[in-house]
Amino acid sequence: MSRLMQIEETPAATPTRPSMEAFLALGFRPLYLAGTVWALVSIALWVYAPQLLEAPLGGVVWHAHEMLWGFIITIAVGFLLTASATWTGFNPLEGRALGALCVLWIIARIGFLAGGMTGFWIATAAELLFFLGAAISLMRVMVKGRSRRNYGLPVLMLALGAADLLYLLAALEGNYALLMRRFDLGLIGMAIVALLIARRVIPFFTMRMVPGLKIPMLTRSGHVQMVFSAFALIAGLLDLPKLMAPALALTGLISLAQLVYWKPGAVARKPMLWILYLGYAFIGIGLLAAATQLSGLLEPGTARGLFARNAAHVHLIGMAGFCVLIIGMLNRTALGHLGRPLALDGSMLANHYLMVLAVVLRLAALWPSAATQHLLHLAAAAWILSMGLYLWRFGPMLIRPRPDKPLVVPAPVAAAATSR
Repeated sequence: MSRLMQIEETPAATPTRPSMEAFLALGFRPLYLAGTVWALVSIALWVYAPQLLEAPLGGVVWHAHEMLWGFIITIAVGFLLTASATWTGFNPLEGRALGALCVLWIIARIGFLAGGMTGFWIATAAELLFFLGAAISLMRVMVKGRSRRNYGLPVLMLALGAADLLYLLAALEGNYALLMRRFDLGLIGMAIVALLIARRVIPFFTMRMVPGLKIPMLTRSGHVQMVFSAFALIAGLLDLPKLMAPALALTGLISLAQLVYWKPGAVARKPMLWILYLGYAFIGIGLLAAATQLSGLLEPGTARGLFARNAAHVHLIGMAGFCVLIIGMLNRTALGHLGRPLALDGSMLANHYLMVLAVVLRLAALWPSAATQHLLHLAAAAWILSMGLYLWRFGPMLIRPRPDKPLVVPAPVAAAATSR
């Protein structure tokens, strides 16, 4: 586990010049860059120019799809394609193969945005091939590196691709209730991935940055959490909301209990860490909100009924949870992989705080009022500034070789031993 975030990259003689070889050396480089660019562009389109979003994947349907599958899951794929190299000792994708995967992603984004049935089906095929390619690449190195504990990740990647297809087919039917059920499948599937990754890396990052601090890995509670979340996913697939609700509630409660054991007071003055704790906490809170919504215990139209709306748990999990975690991980993992000091400068701190501000404003806008539209616009502006600052700071690094000497990749057998 001590080598969790150490990855070898190809050295270069001219570290100050952009290099396609370096850019396509590891999955996080092109996919972090592409994902953050799209996060900025897609929110700008959704909030400020929604008239450009045409059927069959238009309006809020396009927005929901592009936030989950076009941004959040894209960043997760970039992380997994990178971290799996350390877990196994083998790089799953690099060079032309990684470039081809990114081209599929670009085709999907253009096709869904262009509108029309031809563009829709081309985009759908490209996106499914993107998930299939990522899953095959991950499974290949997991098997090659004998990383048995990670065999489930490629399967989850395929499940996210399947949920994507189900969502897209529901969009063609125009059935909003079915669409939201299938969106929840993708949301919960991504929650399983996020909980699994965060439960490993947050204690690791924290113990490295806080000298002398010991945090339990909570492996047993993590296994229970995965069982309940997988049960919730199956119940959702079978359209059994009364069974899905308690499973989600228990998954969320375990997440919040784990945070207590991770000693949050020790990271209160470390923004690189508390941003991860905050995102993990909101995934737990969002899962509880999703359970409340599915249970049908609260009536819409009341103060408590706010949580009876789909938008509540979607934004608590998707924005306050995933996106807060993502901005923290984008900074932390990029610094580590690019050979930079693990310290936040002013622009990195600013993108943290701007993301938190965007979340606060967006959640405030969930309550209908005369200020709702203004809050949405302000939330979008804070989001765009957050992503823009990340691109301004890290864009030049992501397209260049790391300036220091590459770290040694652990031998496959040794790496596999730490990841079993």
